[in-house]
Amino acid sequence: MTTHTAPTIGMVSLGCSKNQVDAERILGLLRADGFEIISDAASCDAVIINTCGFIDDAKKESIEAILEFARMKESGKVKAVVVTGCLAERYREEVAKELPEADVVVGIGKNSEIAQIIRRALGGERVLAFGDKNDLALSGERVLTNAPYFAYLKVAEGCDNCCTYCAIPLIRGHFRSRPMEDVLEEARQLAQWGVQEINVVAQDTTRYGQDIYGKLILPELLEKLCEIPGFRWVRILYCYPERVTEELLQVMKRQPKIVNYMDIPIQHCSGKILSQMNRRDNRETLTALMKRVREVLPDVTLRTTLITGFPGETEEDYTELCDFVEEIGFERLGCFTYSQEEGTVAGGREDQLEDEVKRRRAEGIMERQMVIAARHNETCIGRILEVLNEGYDTEMQSWYGRSPMDAPDIDTRVYFTTHRKPAIGEFVQVRITDSMDYDLVGEELGINLQ
Repeated sequence: MTTHTAPTIGMVSLGCSKNQVDAERILGLLRADGFEIISDAASCDAVIINTCGFIDDAKKESIEAILEFARMKESGKVKAVVVTGCLAERYREEVAKELPEADVVVGIGKNSEIAQIIRRALGGERVLAFGDKNDLALSGERVLTNAPYFAYLKVAEGCDNCCTYCAIPLIRGHFRSRPMEDVLEEARQLAQWGVQEINVVAQDTTRYGQDIYGKLILPELLEKLCEIPGFRWVRILYCYPERVTEELLQVMKRQPKIVNYMDIPIQHCSGKILSQMNRRDNRETLTALMKRVREVLPDVTLRTTLITGFPGETEEDYTELCDFVEEIGFERLGCFTYSQEEGTVAGGREDQLEDEVKRRRAEGIMERQMVIAARHNETCIGRILEVLNEGYDTEMQSWYGRSPMDAPDIDTRVYFTTHRKPAIGEFVQVRITDSMDYDLVGEELGINLQ
């Protein structure tokens, strides 16, 4: 009697949390089709590289990963290299032609067929499969790829903001919300799996519902998420500034499960630059918004992202941005250099800046931010923070985790000592005693909050 072993599959997912959710849906499809999912991607029958194609650095990282696994295929470690995600969607013909090492190149519109496609590749066929972006399924079974105590909940796909520097609409298509009951059904499933922190994401999370319900209903969704037993923290990521409504702030104030954390990517503060980015804000409106957020949520952690070196950005524009960063004092901030992207309005402009100028300006912003972050950390000394334990750092000889002020993967850590061995995913109370660069240091009070 012949026994057939299930083909093994591994996944390398690059880029943002929204791409990670896509990867987890792909793994759900493959598991349902009989594939065995293993964590060591280097020893699988087939490895999927779920690529990012947003900016130059991300594209380079994706290509390097493809070539790395192609070398493993040559040495017999893997049988098929599968490329999907944003790079495959955005550069269909180029990826297929320039990377012949890829056995499969599949666009996001064909993710639903990926199991059959990979089986064909394992049979020796090279498969190039592309479809309509809108065919990307927004729901379906997932296999969580991060620690089991937190998850991302993607409530929409695509974007209609059409910022002139951004290729996301070209890659992901128009903004499409998921029906609320569909979102809540998935959230209840995640809670049953033991997820305690839910991170609500989309390209523009605050726009949720406008396309299918005719109004912004993120506040209503958040209220319903807070009713689900099991969730302790509900976090909102990627809030577009002009859609941070009073209703949203009041829901955050009213609901104790919603952490006092707002991620509002503003990109710049100069009215001239923002207008050229096709964004509707200026320094005055952004200052007023941040002031109002802090009035309603006095203990809020404000995170933002900025771009330096947009075409035509002058030293005066940059100085204004530096002054704004100092004035607002964001608790969390990331700064990126402008990436010239094909197919975008800004990418076609002739007044591109030198890479060295972009880098110098980004470094200047981050130098200021380090001082601001240190100042904020000093105010935390003596406070008692709820911390989600994520592991033990042998070099530091300390446990570490995240407070409500810190989103997964992008923010800082709280290192703490304790006289016991707390469980991974356990919430503990930590008294902050010191700070270290961007991170905080403290000791557990010995009170278990579970």
